[in-house]
Amino acid sequence: MTSPLSMVRALVALTNLLGKLPHTRPVPRSDESPAGDLLERADSARASGRADEARRLWEQALRTSTLAGARLAIVHHELGRLDAEQGRAGAAVTHFKSALRADRGFVPAALALGDALEAAGDVREATRVWERAAETQPALALLGRLERVYRREGRPTRMIALYRLASERAPDNLAIAVALGRVYFELEMLDEAADQFEKAEVRAPEMPTIHAFLGAVFERRGETREAFEEYRRALRLARAFDWPHTCVACGAAGAAWDDRCPACRRWNTLRSVNPR
Repeated sequence: MTSPLSMVRALVALTNLLGKLPHTRPVPRSDESPAGDLLERADSARASGRADEARRLWEQALRTSTLAGARLAIVHHELGRLDAEQGRAGAAVTHFKSALRADRGFVPAALALGDALEAAGDVREATRVWERAAETQPALALLGRLERVYRREGRPTRMIALYRLASERAPDNLAIAVALGRVYFELEMLDEAADQFEKAEVRAPEMPTIHAFLGAVFERRGETREAFEEYRRALRLARAFDWPHTCVACGAAGAAWDDRCPACRRWNTLRSVNPR
């Protein structure tokens, strides 16, 4: 029988709410200075797979006097990524630290520095890096790293405190509120989980993830009818009952059947297709 947690994960996947973690922020082009031109060329070279050329351009940009703040952090982070990919762990750590000195709120560098330290066996220092960064910006990616460490160490109260404190620092951040509910659920604190998700539902009644978790809580409690209703809401809101269609006249794709094609406006031309 499928477990409630497996059901939640499947429903959450339907919403496509969890995107991939971005490696870095795009380099802002705010001027026509030589440094700005170097950064743009380096970014293009990196995107095209010309790593050595990108490194040369970023290092040249570092020798200018106009880089500071976020742009300086981005350059150090990119150089650190290159070093990490090429097996130069020590140089990578140095660049990630320089990125954080330039911009304490640059989350990609904090994540990368902690990952590098953890890979080298220094979990304690990695944890400190993530904790300091989370104090500045409680991003879900940072909280997830810390949750993993605390879970591995068998410290459930620390996991709860992590998300409670983050929620206090960012009271308008619904994602953190839902993450706290998820931790309660996984720790079998069902009353606390239900309370947390019901509060989140008031703020975002149309979010399928919340209803999926509520369904799992009710199922775990043995409240089958309530669980069914919440799962049903989650599936409806995630449009899981819809089926992809294609217009046979113009080839436009649609998320569901309609009497007219939304693209060419022809009638009765949408046909169901098998998802790829």
